[in-house]
Amino acid sequence: MTTIVVAPLARIAEMAVRHRSREMISLMAKEQAFHRPAVIQAKRHLLLHMNDIAFKGTGNLVAPDESHVGQIVDFARSWDQSAPLLIHCWMGVSRSPAAALISALAVEPDQDDEVLARRLRAVSPYATPNARLIEFADDILGRNGRLVAAVRSIGRGADADGNAPFTLPLTDRA
Repeated sequence: MTTIVVAPLARIAEMAVRHRSREMISLMAKEQAFHRPAVIQAKRHLLLHMNDIAFKGTGNLVAPDESHVGQIVDFARSWDQSAPLLIHCWMGVSRSPAAALISALAVEPDQDDEVLARRLRAVSPYATPNARLIEFADDILGRNGRLVAAVRSIGRGADADGNAPFTLPLTDRA
C-alpha cells in the first residue's frame, strides 16, 4: 500500500524506521534545527523553511508561498513510491497534513478532493491543514476551488499535543 506518513518533529526518526521511509519533506521554521534520520537519503530530503501562519506580514515569520507549494509538488512527483513518503513539521497537525494532501494530489490528480479530505480526517482527528498552503495548491494543481472547499468541509481538527503521527493512504484504492 502506498502511503504518506505524517509526523511531528519529535517522532520523525521512529516513523522513518518503522515505515522504512527513504524520502522526506520537512516544513520547519528557519531557526528550528534538527537532524535528518540516517535512513532518509540526503538527496531525497526536501527542507522548506516556513512558519505555520496563514498570511504574510507577521514580523520576521516566513509565510508559506507559491514556491513552497511548487517544490512540494515537484518533489512528490519525483517520489518513487517504493516506500512511504515521510512528511513532518513541528507538531504534525498543520503544515505537514497540508503537504500530504498536496503530495497525494500531485501524484494522483484524478482523485476527488472531498474524498481525500475525508480520508485525512478519518486517519487524523487532529489535522488542520495550513490554509495558505492549501489555497496555493488549489491554484497550482488546477483544483478550481475544490481542494479549498474540501479542506474547509472537514473543519478544524481536535486540539493536539503534537504526538499523533498518522499514515494517509495515497488513494482510496491503496
